[in-house]
Amino acid sequence: MEIIPAIDLRHGACVRLFQGDFAREEVFDLDPSAVALRWKEAGARLVHVVDLDGAAEGRLVNRDGILAIQSVDGIGIEVGGGIRTREDADWLLSRKIERVVLGTVAVEDPSLVAGLVAAYPSGVAVSLDARDGFVTTRGWLVGTEIPVADLCRSMRDAGVSRFVYTDVRRDGTMTEPNFGALEELVRSIDVPVIAAGGIASLDHLSRLRDAGAAGAILGKAIYVGSIDLHEAVTRFGG
Repeated sequence: MEIIPAIDLRHGACVRLFQGDFAREEVFDLDPSAVALRWKEAGARLVHVVDLDGAAEGRLVNRDGILAIQSVDGIGIEVGGGIRTREDADWLLSRKIERVVLGTVAVEDPSLVAGLVAAYPSGVAVSLDARDGFVTTRGWLVGTEIPVADLCRSMRDAGVSRFVYTDVRRDGTMTEPNFGALEELVRSIDVPVIAAGGIASLDHLSRLRDAGAAGAILGKAIYVGSIDLHEAVTRFGG
């Protein structure tokens, strides 16, 4: 199971939100490249970067922060948050970003997703951001009536080969992941699903692995120390 540390960018700093609420922000470091270096030294192969300003504005905002993280030798990055145009996706992927993580456009412009998959077969993942089993969009601010599994199947049919599942109500809460929903999703499709949201202990990682998660994105837990990233990578894989 792949262990992926997260770096969430807002106003250029590394922050964490509670349930995606911009009014409930903790700033952990003003230098995102220093954070990336720390996670690399702990054994991470890949960092999950989210442009929170971009998610709110619908366009890439934290380009300098993304490039600063990318400048750290020996670690790859994937980027999500506000990528809603071909131009922004091309800008990232042409700079050797490992993959882009698309959310809102999977609902609002699926043809864009299909076009990007055709151009970058391994460079596209789709984020399944769920609240009570239904997809949310636009930085988790807009709810839909689309079941998560339905979006996953339609995107798989469009050629997407990797998904990130986040239970919005668990994200940043340090409670526990939604194991049941994740396992049900994994059983219903035949592509890798990365788990995110609420992961707070090594036991949670073990249960996610048993539920069939291909990977886990770690956020607040590695910033406050409830999970040691090096230990997680050593035990579960990089």
